[in-house]
Amino acid sequence: MTTDTPRPPQIDTSKAHPARVYDWLLGGKDNYPVDEALGEKLPPEARDGARQNRQFMHRAAAWLATQGIDQFLDIGTGIPTQPNLHQIVQQIAPTAKVVYTDNDPIVLRHAEALLISTAEGATDYIQADVRQPDAILERARAVLDFDRPIALSLIALMHFITDDQDAHGIVRNLVATLPSGSHLVLSHAASDLFPELAAQVTAQYAKGGIALGFRTRPEVARFFDGLELIEPGLTTAPEWFKSTPAPEPEGSGIYAAVARIP
Repeated sequence: MTTDTPRPPQIDTSKAHPARVYDWLLGGKDNYPVDEALGEKLPPEARDGARQNRQFMHRAAAWLATQGIDQFLDIGTGIPTQPNLHQIVQQIAPTAKVVYTDNDPIVLRHAEALLISTAEGATDYIQADVRQPDAILERARAVLDFDRPIALSLIALMHFITDDQDAHGIVRNLVATLPSGSHLVLSHAASDLFPELAAQVTAQYAKGGIALGFRTRPEVARFFDGLELIEPGLTTAPEWFKSTPAPEPEGSGIYAAVARIP
């Protein structure tokens, strides 16, 4: 399959971008000096948070695939870091279909890595922003069957959407398009677990021109209003696991949960 952007947008290397900073935090090489400069100013725990996010995604996606979920809409994909979501789920369910979305043009440059699929499955990539959900959904419908359950994956994304941009409304509207039996997979930086660290991270991102909206546990829980939280419920990222062995206990400033859409 091909991407939907005939002329790739220009990459702005003059200011940091969340996807590239995240790549740097994960030890990747697809970032620029401006991203590295921001990352270097973050506390060491930021790298732990990036790793914990990634590991949570792996566990949640794998578990959903074992439960028969074979369609995934991953918004805020980031720069491909193997194993990618489709590699995890298609190993369990070879016919799985995965649609990726991100707003950083550098992710588009790496879309070929996201478009490799099993012969039975499918993948697609959409260059779009979660704040324009209609464009995402229109394209996703060409690949995913919205009459069957879909897993909506929002990993470490919504804390980049501030309250004045209606973060809860965006998620609520996306969830409303999904049929019963679908799931929401979401991780989110906390403002109340390690307040001083959260304030430090928020300040450094702000200096880099990136506004953050870290949230308290009740504020994160609001994203799941009306949904059925899957055990163990809303936890920190390392505390969320199902069929895999328990991760090593460690401190985390990341909330995470999976919920079923009734």
